[in-house]
Amino acid sequence: MDRNAIFAKVKDLVVETLECDEARITEATRYDELGADSFDLLELVTAFEDEFGMTMDDDALQQIETIGDSVDAIVAAQ
Repeated sequence: MDRNAIFAKVKDLVVETLECDEARITEATRYDELGADSFDLLELVTAFEDEFGMTMDDDALQQIETIGDSVDAIVAAQ
């Protein structure tokens, strides 16, 4: 799956999980700008792992601050 397809799916999952406006989501969008807390991030990471059939290690989780960070972690895990 290419980066654009991964971003589109990540965007869908973020919008669904955080119930935020899709127009606000770019790769540079920070999760804290969307009102996400650590529990939201854990829920999102679980959704990413389920959707993309991979696992993110704890180090990757601590590095995720933006939507683009999530896409990078998913690309790296594939």
